[in-house]
Amino acid sequence: MTGSEATPTFRLAYVPGVTPAKWVRIWNERLPDVPLTLVPVPAAEASDVLRRGQADAGLVRLPVDRTVLSAIPLYTEATVVVAPKDHVVTAAEEVSLDELADEVVLHPLDDVLDWERPPGEPAFERPATTEDAIEHVASGIGILYVPQSLARLHHRKDLTYRTVVDAPQSDVALSWPEDATTDLVEDFIGIVRGRTVNSTRGRTPTPAQPKTKAKRTEAPARRKPAAGKATGKTGKNPRGSSGGSKGTKRGKPRGR
Repeated sequence: MTGSEATPTFRLAYVPGVTPAKWVRIWNERLPDVPLTLVPVPAAEASDVLRRGQADAGLVRLPVDRTVLSAIPLYTEATVVVAPKDHVVTAAEEVSLDELADEVVLHPLDDVLDWERPPGEPAFERPATTEDAIEHVASGIGILYVPQSLARLHHRKDLTYRTVVDAPQSDVALSWPEDATTDLVEDFIGIVRGRTVNSTRGRTPTPAQPKTKAKRTEAPARRKPAAGKATGKTGKNPRGSSGGSKGTKRGKPRGR
């Protein structure tokens, strides 16, 4: 590498609630010479960040603009209702939207669930952010529907949450600009898909071993007996009948 070449880096955007720690750890193990930079972005701005080239890829919430962005769905999050700890919702482990139809519902402007207006009685105004809505729930103004990871992210001791069995859910995906599918993007795709380090889809697979040449099928040549060795077809003494040593009393060689 020359002094003018920049050290390669990989910029990974991620939206609130998504935890990329596991994949970052695997990246650092496999590509220790390529720093991975995390870029936190609001969910509503993630697509624009990728389109502008401010990140190489992102862990985002669907939907995204599929005309310019590629996306691989990773998992689907359950939706929960956030309420004060003394709320009636805490009487069950799961609830339905019908059971909460009479509740005042907060609908933040950065809501990530795919509905125009959540069922229930709308609050007087829409909070700017989910974090603001959480504060309103703590004040007793109403309840809030969010993906479970956001309820955990904004956890408070005076609040709790329960799964809503029939609410829209949030899909998390890996996304990147379709015309910028680089080698490093392919490396990260392999990581989130669980490919091994030696996968043939990876950028740096184990070098293939050279192919061995096919063995010849010709019959091997017959070996000739070594010079001076007996062939086993004669019973004569190699030294001759008259050239025995003095200590030899028998005139005939022993039987083979």
